[in-house]
Amino acid sequence: MTTDERRALLARYREGPDVLAAAVAGLTDGQLDAAAPDCGWSPRQVVHHCADSELTSAIRLRRLLAEDRPVIAGYDEMEFSRRLRYDRPIAASLAAVRAARETSAEILERADDVDWARAGTHTESGPYGVEDWLRIYADHCHDHAAQVRRAVPAP
Repeated sequence: MTTDERRALLARYREGPDVLAAAVAGLTDGQLDAAAPDCGWSPRQVVHHCADSELTSAIRLRRLLAEDRPVIAGYDEMEFSRRLRYDRPIAASLAAVRAARETSAEILERADDVDWARAGTHTESGPYGVEDWLRIYADHCHDHAAQVRRAVPAP
């Protein structure tokens, strides 16, 4: 990955919290709980999933950078949604997404070529490096914001 590609992905990564927040801005509780037409999560569940995913991803990044060849564990997203009370208010989860992304972006903006080359193994997908991490998470909030817009189309 080139420096320009990293820079572009980091910019997209930094946009994620704003894109997600915009997708749920002004939604009523009824709209937040509307089932997605594709049988996916409701907008409320999407926000909580994003928070859990971002908090998990922040630790994954730190492990990739601080440990030699770490094993990065997958997790059961559906079990998280069942056990972690995804029916609660979304404000704290939106703040968690923003904080996790801000701290991780600050780290990556200071990364050198040695940092970018670091890697470990993901228990579900195999080889997993810092660049892989950024490719995945740069789009994560954007993808879920689109899921919210499908669940609750604009008037």
